[in-house]
Amino acid sequence: MRTLIVEDDFTSRLLIQEILKTYGTTHIAVTGGEAVDAVRAALGENQPYDLICLDIMMPEMDGQQALREIRALEEDHGIFSPDGCKIIMTTALTDMRDIMESYHNLCDAYLNKPIRKEMLLDELRKLKLLP
Repeated sequence: MRTLIVEDDFTSRLLIQEILKTYGTTHIAVTGGEAVDAVRAALGENQPYDLICLDIMMPEMDGQQALREIRALEEDHGIFSPDGCKIIMTTALTDMRDIMESYHNLCDAYLNKPIRKEMLLDELRKLKLLP
């Protein structure tokens, strides 16, 4: 499983990476802009990500904007949701508007921080990324 972890907080980034490293390759982006660039490069190399863990509150470009741009890049490559990478929003935001906006922007799941290993692995099983 190729994973992109998009998180500006070092501790959260490290935690998610530790959970996922045994399941495949993990790459890191610290901003939404870096995430979009990483997805663009992966699609250009015909090696798209299977999973993106995407924080919402980040500097420069927030996770909602990054999510919209990532889905647009996939569409430019003829990949339409739900056939694109699975995107899990990982955030401290619990407001229903944020949750609904994430799903409107075509995320696949939404997890609140702090991320717990079993919750993340359960979501990966629901998304059929793990057996």
